[in-house]
Amino acid sequence: MSFSSLSSHSHALTTYGWDETWAEEFAPHAAQGLVPGRVVRVDRGQCDVVTADGIVRADTAFVTPHDPLRVICTGDWAAVDPAGAGDPRYVRTYLPRRTSFVRSTSSKRSDGQILAANVDHAIVAVSLAVELDLGRIERFLALAWESGAQPLVVLTKADLVPDPVSLAYLVQDVETTAPGVQVLTVSSMTGAGMDVLAAVVSGGTSVLLGISGAGKSTLANALLGEDAMEVQATRDVDGKGRHTTTTRNLLTLPGGGVLIDTPGLRGVGLYDAETGVGQVFSEIEELAGQCRFHDCAHETEPGCAVREAVERGEVPERRLDSYRKLVRENRWIVAKTDARLRAEIRRDWRLKGAEGRANYHAKRGTSGSPRQHTW
Repeated sequence: MSFSSLSSHSHALTTYGWDETWAEEFAPHAAQGLVPGRVVRVDRGQCDVVTADGIVRADTAFVTPHDPLRVICTGDWAAVDPAGAGDPRYVRTYLPRRTSFVRSTSSKRSDGQILAANVDHAIVAVSLAVELDLGRIERFLALAWESGAQPLVVLTKADLVPDPVSLAYLVQDVETTAPGVQVLTVSSMTGAGMDVLAAVVSGGTSVLLGISGAGKSTLANALLGEDAMEVQATRDVDGKGRHTTTTRNLLTLPGGGVLIDTPGLRGVGLYDAETGVGQVFSEIEELAGQCRFHDCAHETEPGCAVREAVERGEVPERRLDSYRKLVRENRWIVAKTDARLRAEIRRDWRLKGAEGRANYHAKRGTSGSPRQHTW
């Protein structure tokens, strides 16, 4: 493919996020006669790729490795056979990802599953129709920070909270849970807040995340200005909806930018998200640096700056409990492929077991040595 031909492709794909850097990275593939395109949807063994000539159906046999984190996914920039190369056309490879949103699967093996690639904004949709689950928000944010994208929390269905004081308290709770993250309240029904959200997502690629019933499809339709995504009724009892989005789809927005809509996620498992967890709980991580012991667990150790902050009311006890939980979960996931970390965890278990036995015998006034029997 000539340079002028590649430039024409670049111009046609600009609305999908193509830029000069992508063009430079694609140049070696263009020299082989391949054409660039962005993956807008993936099915088993095939995917839809938007190219300068429109959307083409391509086979993914060449990009289906054993590693689930290396399979092609929505948002990837692909190198596709040119028109006339034969039927089917194949995706030969894809460009290195700038960012990738990965979660742990619900399987017992807890493999990683990539949900979206080359994302600039990770929108966490949270419904105000039900009680806020701050722990779940923290999980989504940990994965979002780890992906390399900029998180954004969008509180949907704000019209269901007509009292401005109550709404302000809810926003404050989420802001405390999401340091460094913009929190928006929107209503797809009234349009409130949608102009601000549209301005945020107009630059780059955004992925829309949340559980079923969070109002993602309605939010996507409001951004798109049309009923592109199917919407089903939400139950009044618990605010939950059914999975209306069953695949990950990439769509261009009329105000600029690209949106990837995802199915409602039942499970939000961490996957090697140490940096993301640290970002979500940045205030606890900062305090931890002031603890007397560098490996402080923030439980009963003397000189624990984190516990002292909790006792002063500066850090909610719930935040610390959630932090400990996510740190333990992430270590467990990473330990599956890290022998050194597995050994550290086993050592910690032995130490905690010995400490527990020592405390037990101290309370009972026994030495803990094997009991001597006289017969």
